[in-house]
Amino acid sequence: KKSYPSIRKKLWGGALWSPSYFAGSCGGAPIEIIRQYIEQQQTPH
Repeated sequence: KKSYPSIRKKLWGGALWSPSYFAGSCGGAPIEIIRQYIEQQQTPH
């Protein structure tokens, strides 16, 4: 925030975004496939 004063004007409550959630559909995929997908997303590349 200190390095970019122009961004500070756009901040809402001191953050670039507010707390939120995501809801999606997996189209009926088997739970094991979904579990594998989620686990792979948590691994840094």
